[in-house]
Amino acid sequence: MTVAASDIDLPDIAPARPVWLMTLADLALLLVGFFVFLQASQHLDKGAFAKGIREGFGVYDRAVVREPMAVSAGSVTGFAVGSAVLRQAPDALIGWARDSTRDPRVVLRVAGAVDGSADDVDPVTGSGAVLAADRARAVATVLLLAHAVPADRITLSAARPGRRAVTVTTGFAAPTAGVRQ
Repeated sequence: MTVAASDIDLPDIAPARPVWLMTLADLALLLVGFFVFLQASQHLDKGAFAKGIREGFGVYDRAVVREPMAVSAGSVTGFAVGSAVLRQAPDALIGWARDSTRDPRVVLRVAGAVDGSADDVDPVTGSGAVLAADRARAVATVLLLAHAVPADRITLSAARPGRRAVTVTTGFAAPTAGVRQ
């Protein structure tokens, strides 16, 4: 038995749609999603909203610490082994710090370091980290006494062993209080 092509009942083929129509539909859905996102963000607590976004990207309940973006650096060298006493006032550093922190968004990070040897430690505690912190404190004290930088814009830290020095970096810290984000 032979069947002719005219005897087969085939469904009608829908006319083809242009390819750009799918791109337009995708764009429309993205636009609707964006407006839903905007509308939802207006009715939420900003902190809760930001926390939800962080959780959506897999950052759970960690304190978000904004480390200032480093802009420039200076250093003070010449410390004696086992000592945090400055041999001379770092006048160039004081002027640099004063000029660098004219913008109220700029902060200083003062990091003391030791050379890592057994002799370059705090004489009382025998700790290199304590000596590094004392060196940072000594430089920060000089900056504060010279009125180069307000005290609330200085952060002290101890750096990894490397050389007997204190590194002072300026950083841009975006304002956190009173700014709509």
